[in-house]
Amino acid sequence: MAEDRTIRARPLTAEAFAPFGDVLEAEGPHDWLINQGRCARFHDRARLEFVDGRAGLSVFRAESCALPWEVGLLERHPLGSQAFLPLSSDPFLVVVAPDAGGVPDRPVAFVTRSGQGVNYHRGVWHGVLTPLGGGAVFAVVDRIGEGHNLEEHRPDRPWRIVAK
Repeated sequence: MAEDRTIRARPLTAEAFAPFGDVLEAEGPHDWLINQGRCARFHDRARLEFVDGRAGLSVFRAESCALPWEVGLLERHPLGSQAFLPLSSDPFLVVVAPDAGGVPDRPVAFVTRSGQGVNYHRGVWHGVLTPLGGGAVFAVVDRIGEGHNLEEHRPDRPWRIVAK
């Protein structure tokens, strides 16, 4: 019997995403108020981890996509975490997979809502940047340094991501 290669994307929540990284959002109680009480600070919400090197802030512009989407490439960064913060309110697709002996296992897919970003923990398999709306510019915090910090995996057959 053929393996079902269809994955239903579900809404992104901190609890469901926790095995893969951190959801970056201003939700729930804030840590404290700053700027004369006019700004709620949600403090230290991502585990940025780098084997060496330093944190860098880049800006990415990616082509928008639509569901259903075929995932033919997963990647991971063994030397550092990688955070994606959209500079628009448009959703994006987040595809992650547990490790299975050095290759990705069956992926899990999420769709963000306005105001959410993600931080992939070091070594987590994830799909490529896949914006689902018109806004496709992201601030990205990741490791800058020497050494090879990218592993790619192309599955024998792509995974098909559909809306929930």
